[in-house]
Amino acid sequence: MEEEDQQKILDLVKELVNRLLSQNPKPPTCNPNPNPNPNCPDFQNSLRYAFRILSSRLTPSIAPDAAAIAESIKRGLATKGKSSQALTLAELYNKFASKTGPGSINNKWAVLYLLKIISEDKKNAQNAPNSTLLLPNLGLNELDLSNESRISRDFKRREKGYDNGVLLVSKDPENLLEIAFREFVNLVKEENEVSEEVLVRDVLYVCQGIDGKYVKFDANVDGYVLSDSIKVPRATRVMVRKLCELGWLFRKVKGYISDIMGRFPAEDVGTVGQAFCAALQDELSDYYRLLAVLEAQAMNPIPLVSESTSSVNYLSLRRLSIWFAEPTVKMRLMAVLVDKCRVLRGGAMAGAIHLHARHGDPLVHEFMRSLLQHVCSPLFEMVRSWVLEGELEDIFAEFFVVGQPVKAESLWREGYRLHAGMLPSFISQPLAQRILRTGKSINFLRVCCDDRGWADTATEAAAAAGTTTRRGSLGYGETDALETLVVEAAKRIDKHLLDVMYTRYKFKEHCLAIKRYLLLGQGDFVQYLMDIVGQELSEPANTISSFQMAGLLESAIRSSNAQYDDPDILDRLRVKMLPHGTGDRGWDVFSLEYDARVPLDTVFTESVMARYLRIFNFLWKLRRVEHALIGAWKTMKPNCITSHSFTKLQHAVKLQLLSTLRRCQVIWNQMNHFVTNLQYYIMFEVLEVSWSNFSNEMEVAKDLDDLLAAHDKYLHSIVEKSLLGERSHSLYKSLFVLFDLILRFRSHADRLCEGIYELQARTRASSLSSQDNSKSRRQTRDDPSEPGSWFSDGRKALEQRAGEFLQNMGRELEEISKEYTVLLEGFLSQLPVQQHVDLKFLFFRLDFTEFYSRLRPGT
Repeated sequence: MEEEDQQKILDLVKELVNRLLSQNPKPPTCNPNPNPNPNCPDFQNSLRYAFRILSSRLTPSIAPDAAAIAESIKRGLATKGKSSQALTLAELYNKFASKTGPGSINNKWAVLYLLKIISEDKKNAQNAPNSTLLLPNLGLNELDLSNESRISRDFKRREKGYDNGVLLVSKDPENLLEIAFREFVNLVKEENEVSEEVLVRDVLYVCQGIDGKYVKFDANVDGYVLSDSIKVPRATRVMVRKLCELGWLFRKVKGYISDIMGRFPAEDVGTVGQAFCAALQDELSDYYRLLAVLEAQAMNPIPLVSESTSSVNYLSLRRLSIWFAEPTVKMRLMAVLVDKCRVLRGGAMAGAIHLHARHGDPLVHEFMRSLLQHVCSPLFEMVRSWVLEGELEDIFAEFFVVGQPVKAESLWREGYRLHAGMLPSFISQPLAQRILRTGKSINFLRVCCDDRGWADTATEAAAAAGTTTRRGSLGYGETDALETLVVEAAKRIDKHLLDVMYTRYKFKEHCLAIKRYLLLGQGDFVQYLMDIVGQELSEPANTISSFQMAGLLESAIRSSNAQYDDPDILDRLRVKMLPHGTGDRGWDVFSLEYDARVPLDTVFTESVMARYLRIFNFLWKLRRVEHALIGAWKTMKPNCITSHSFTKLQHAVKLQLLSTLRRCQVIWNQMNHFVTNLQYYIMFEVLEVSWSNFSNEMEVAKDLDDLLAAHDKYLHSIVEKSLLGERSHSLYKSLFVLFDLILRFRSHADRLCEGIYELQARTRASSLSSQDNSKSRRQTRDDPSEPGSWFSDGRKALEQRAGEFLQNMGRELEEISKEYTVLLEGFLSQLPVQQHVDLKFLFFRLDFTEFYSRLRPGT
């Protein structure tokens, strides 16, 4: 700048100061005139003050917009009610802004901004004693600026309310800033026994788990501490303690990793634990890189406040706290996970870590997601291998599917199960059940069915789900893809399994065969079998040969429509003689069994076949009772009493005979009515209805579990409706007492008929010629009859013995009738209170005409 321009600027500044002082309501003390003297001390101080402002580097906090500043000043005037001044300002600004070219001001907004802040300071200094209060920030009345004078003046300034901030100036002719900085450095050195560079270096050591020179680990407080004997400010001590938290967290995480990796491959570590340690180690590697950068910066000395720091990367405690903000969050989270997972493994560990991923902080969420991708990698690989290959690669017992060695027939029910403790929270219970069933289906096909078609099915499922069968195709965060893969695989493999069961192993045909033979649905076969084994089964149980019974079974098959069944089905039907006790007859120990081989024995297990055996024994007893009543009816033909042989008997004996036969016939009709309706109910309302429902459920079954559930429901329905359930135990006992009474009636009916036949023979013999009678009497003496027969001692003796026999039989039949009535009423009285609705329907069938209800008027 030329000397002429400098002089011009100096003159302009003097004129500006002169005008400002002349407008001061309190004129300077040196000159009471409106125009101040240039040699006056107040004028000189104000001029010096103006030059310091102009030579300073004031940086406004607003954008350099002249129009905006002018508009702000104008708005302030209008707000205070000075509209005329606002209009004058607008006119002057328009002239000021329109003037361009030589002699004009380029930086117009700076001039306006300067005038604005001077005006604001002027308002604040209206009550000030001198012109230096125009800007109270920089008081220049006193040339001797010692430390004490500055402090006292600053205190007085605060009392007067001047707290508008500090204007930093770039030029300090009196080196005040340098003096202040020097004093500050000396003060810091007096208060700190250890420099900040040394503390920073110690903190960096601590963050690597190494004790520093002054900051060391204290086991008593379980943390890093700065010795109390070291003289540092309290703020510095607090800062060091906060920064050392990162080192304490690092020590915990590093110790966990070392402990786990030192014990691997222990069973309590597992692959998931190893993956967790690897993920933590990866995070620590990034942490180590950060520490390396910080250590490089820590080599640079910390500059003084007065020194320029724009081109030097140094590290202070405050800067270190900013650098450590994000690593501390991550390390704190890793330490929490370490404490949580110390006693966990496998799926339980993955689930516990997943719970901490539900966080609103994006940094924490992304960190946990990256960590879980490493941790869950072995777990998802186990799922993929189990669902697509049926392989349980779990040597450390980490998977939520647990297998155990069992026999082939127990593979489906007992071979595999869910371990709820190892089920991670991001896999739902229904999805886990489907995963279990899919892998179990593959193993069932491979082990029990000797089938390999599932491999192609698994490949198709992976393609349909949009993934592959390769390792690593699934990972954390892909739960939807996992569920899609499991659903597709389960759908195809379950369908293939049912096709194998229905087509190759003919499951439906075997179920029908069990119904026809064990549940006595093949009528002609059952009737013929009863006819040919009845005589043998009437013998004591210990005298019956199972080989002979097997031969009779084979004869019954060849003599009925059963001979046209599949030979494989007939080969499975066998005779089984139950354990017998003293006094047991063949009827009590005879039964049929069906040999269900692999894989059918998965459905027809030993317990299931035991229930079938119980149903068979019940139905066999019912058929035996029916067969006994049919046999009694055959011996009680009505034409036996119309024989001419009885016309010569006394009228009283004949009436007694007819009465006894009629009583026997009435009892037979009552028993036959009961047995017929009971058998109809069992065969049609129970067996056929249950079979129909079972057939429908077999058609809609989607997997083997559905098939097993349908069969269990079918078997349970038969047991409950057939009075074999636990809730019908008393009813079942009453029914079997009735069966025993009916069989006892059959023996009495046989005795009665045998006696009548013998009486008929004796009566016919008495009408022969005397020669023939003599001959007959000799034969009778030589060959005594069985107990209950009569000797030919003459007609009178014959009629007497016949009367006694008929009287005894009538009395016994009457006792049987009364006992039967009591037992039947007791049985019927229990039916209405049964919980199963079909048992109530049985009561309706038995008492359709309300005959038994009328016998019990109190009910």
